[in-house]
Amino acid sequence: MRPTLLLSTPFKRAQLGLFHGKTRQTGNSVPFSKSKTKRAWLPNVHSKRLTSDVLGEEMKLKVTTRALKTIKKHGSLDQYLLRTKADLLGWQGMKLRVQLEEKMKENELNQQKLPKQKVRVPPPAKLPKELVL
Repeated sequence: MRPTLLLSTPFKRAQLGLFHGKTRQTGNSVPFSKSKTKRAWLPNVHSKRLTSDVLGEEMKLKVTTRALKTIKKHGSLDQYLLRTKADLLGWQGMKLRVQLEEKMKENELNQQKLPKQKVRVPPPAKLPKELVL
């Protein structure tokens, strides 16, 4: 049996962006006459351009306001993707996380391959006696 990543799919549209676990909610619309009608409430979704420092690119994503607040709390899109649980990210979030981790490993390997160069720092210049306290 192959190991698979299990993600809940409660709301198909939520898998195509960063929805941070927000889903479609259902309930009844109840007017004064008390005749109930089924209705649905959709998440507050915005299309935003977010930059990834590690990937070095700007991407256009569908993001809920909840996810935007969490991204701001974590400091960047990269930190949000690395710290958030898989079930809150959805398919696109997990895809971005995998790309991010691969790029970070690649950067680490490139850093190890580079020879370390010694930086020569010139000695401090001597100040005239008038300026020395």
